[in-house]
Amino acid sequence: MGTYRAIFANSEFRNLWIGSALSNASATMTSLTLALLVETTTGSALLSAMIMFGPSLAQVLGVSTLMSAADTARPRQVLTMLSLLATIEVAAQAAFDLPPGARLVLALALAYGLSIGSGARWGLLSEVVDEQQFVLGRSAINLSVGAMQIAGFGIAGILLQTLSPSTVLWLATGFSAVAVLVNRFGLRDRPPRRVARTGLAETWRGNRTLLAQRRTRPLLIALALPNGLIVGCEALFVPYAGSRAGWLLAAGAAGMMTGDLVVGRFLTRNGRWIAARFLRFVLAVPFLGFAFDLPIGVLCVLVAIGSSGYSASLAQQEVLVDLTPGELRGQVLGLESALRMTTFGVVAILAGAFADLTASAPTMTVCAIASLLVSLALTRALSSLHGSGPAAEGLQTVRAAADPDRRRPAPERG
Repeated sequence: MGTYRAIFANSEFRNLWIGSALSNASATMTSLTLALLVETTTGSALLSAMIMFGPSLAQVLGVSTLMSAADTARPRQVLTMLSLLATIEVAAQAAFDLPPGARLVLALALAYGLSIGSGARWGLLSEVVDEQQFVLGRSAINLSVGAMQIAGFGIAGILLQTLSPSTVLWLATGFSAVAVLVNRFGLRDRPPRRVARTGLAETWRGNRTLLAQRRTRPLLIALALPNGLIVGCEALFVPYAGSRAGWLLAAGAAGMMTGDLVVGRFLTRNGRWIAARFLRFVLAVPFLGFAFDLPIGVLCVLVAIGSSGYSASLAQQEVLVDLTPGELRGQVLGLESALRMTTFGVVAILAGAFADLTASAPTMTVCAIASLLVSLALTRALSSLHGSGPAAEGLQTVRAAADPDRRRPAPERG
């Protein structure tokens, strides 16, 4: 196994990591601040969930129209442009006293563009690091997401006790602006991974190829639905705990970060897949604690334990990458991320609507039970993929579908 020290010795990886971390810090501070603003103004759990997670719904539009850009455009150009758009959007949220509807529209517009960002970033990662280091590199970036969520939710929660929301949003704008510079000057100007015209037709050609594969569909469902149902719980932290929601969100980020660290750094490929079988259930069970009136400290511990279960995604994404040809790797990772984020948004809004009719705690309990049941239902399909990885059968089938003119079987990767 590689080490974090080895991949951080790569200066381009360091800059990719820093750019991702700054963008996530800005997004985290912005989402919590906007959710509290809307909840204070309207008192609606639905609207606060929509402003925090609703922009994820725009991902489905992006994956349907723009996702081919993850492979057909120059990755540095894409990441720099998206960071610049994010900076402009957060600055507008900070500068103007907007009604909740206008704030949501701005967030949705930005999310539509950002839908290709994950595909571009993960596709670039597969070029920046060696193939054997991909999971470790992804784990390191996931750790930055967890760390920045802890910092963003925690710091924003503290600052909002003493500073105005607009001041916190200006700080988020500053983080996003630095990310623009890091992406522009810290990444190599690499060519696109495949030569094709970015657009709707090319996006759907790749999506049809990827979604037609029987072996990858259970992975896409497992990466989206169980996780998305737990995000439905997280979407109700603000109406459930008010200003203390930052502690619950930070605890979740800490648990996610710890899980990614252990699974990505210390487990072998086979160990990751075996651990994922159990982590899918660890994700849901602790959130059943919201069925009881527990102290906030106890709930923080349960949320941290449960969120460590998100690390099951590392093993699932590893197999997904191995079953995908290189020229579609950015698109499949973008497709997976967009499906996951869209599920997050849909479930968060449904949870908010249900909580408005009932209450936050029972809604969170229902989401946790549903996640547990979906994971149980997927057990057989995922078990059949054990050891699939880069097996010739799966890999060559996908490659043949992506390139019908290919006649010679591709060599099996080690």
